[in-house]
Amino acid sequence: MSTSARKVAYDVVHSVHVNDAYANLELPSACSRANLTTRDAAFATELTYGTLRRQGSLDAVIAACANRGDLDAPVQDILRIGAYQLLFLRTPAHAAINEAVSLVGKEVGRSATGFVNAVLRRVSEKTWEQWCEQLTEGLSDVDRLAIEYSYPVWVIRALADAYGCNAQTIVPILEVGNDPANVTLVARPGQSEVSELLELPHVAPGQWSPLAVQLVRSSDIEKPWSSNPADIELVQTNQAGVQDEGSQLVALALVNADVEGEEHDWLDMCSGPGGKAAILAGFAAAKNIEFTALEPNESRAKLVENALWNAPGDPRVLVTDARDYSPAVSFDRILVDAPCTGLGALRRRPESRWRKQPSDIRALSALQSELLIKAGELVRIGGLVAYATCSPHIAETDVIVDSFLAKHPGFSLVPLETLLPMLELPSETTRLRLRPDVHGTDGMYLAIFRRNA
Repeated sequence: MSTSARKVAYDVVHSVHVNDAYANLELPSACSRANLTTRDAAFATELTYGTLRRQGSLDAVIAACANRGDLDAPVQDILRIGAYQLLFLRTPAHAAINEAVSLVGKEVGRSATGFVNAVLRRVSEKTWEQWCEQLTEGLSDVDRLAIEYSYPVWVIRALADAYGCNAQTIVPILEVGNDPANVTLVARPGQSEVSELLELPHVAPGQWSPLAVQLVRSSDIEKPWSSNPADIELVQTNQAGVQDEGSQLVALALVNADVEGEEHDWLDMCSGPGGKAAILAGFAAAKNIEFTALEPNESRAKLVENALWNAPGDPRVLVTDARDYSPAVSFDRILVDAPCTGLGALRRRPESRWRKQPSDIRALSALQSELLIKAGELVRIGGLVAYATCSPHIAETDVIVDSFLAKHPGFSLVPLETLLPMLELPSETTRLRLRPDVHGTDGMYLAIFRRNA
């Protein structure tokens, strides 16, 4: 593999840690700027995402080998990448260490090369399994899991509470969070049909959503293809997009629910980056219904505009905080895809497990409650409000729903089993909590309210 692939991985990992960048947004452009081959881009992706996912495990090993406290950020990131190659990619020691030493010499200076060389040589003396056994000896279950599977302790506890797991049954959830997610495409309503995507040689039908296909690799097809969704014509023309099936199901559930009376206006209150908005806009246009998308962040609003730029109808994107929105109309259907910790999307956003802290929950919960209350004010009698998060955290899901119902007796929860029959939910299911280890989707949460009075 080329040195440039490793340099790309370092640049992205370092930008995540120093500039709060998002790997899924930074990496594709970095690979493009470096003109990486498909093979080298795949390696850079594995190295970047793997290093970010395994950061906790890697830091524990590095700390045991470094014999010193705080490390400069560039040195720390180069050590993480080198250790990931040694412990999880089984790269030969001489290759991984020489590449790390060369990289630190260019990025930091010759003064750091001896230190990096010495630390990585100590790392290479044991396998990951041996290091894990050494580092977890005598620890509590949750502290052991934190090192073994590379999660903050508070995240493990939050996931266990949300899914009702113990130290044994939480393991499959932690394992799948460290596996790369399949790339799933969506045929955007009013712009393309899923049958068009299924004509591609490298896809399979989605497991749940009727709009979805999954990109796959196959040795049965002689003609090679790019694994980059951006190379697919329907994606280039915005008729299809990249979107997890769990996200698609949230939008479809809101579309499939019955609303009494004639409909005129639908609203997406927190629309960035625009995937769900594109689905809702397509279905709204088919019924001659107006669709409005709100997004307070200007850069994310641009993403929504990009997702809707050739959508049917005339969807509107407004750069505004939904809590300050005062329209002249009330809405028939409202989606509140609320800002959250993102604990259900750790496969796709590997840095998010390290970026959020327990102290963030209070402010997020307050925002989520305010958005849901505002939606309750904007929806008409007989209309629907869908509350969704890509986090299963109890404080961001059931607590928010229960609090809203307690204070707003004019609302009731809508059963979901007939709205999403493909999931075969039990009768009278009113709260959907998708599990990455069970459904293969992001860990989406959904509850739909009907305003009765």
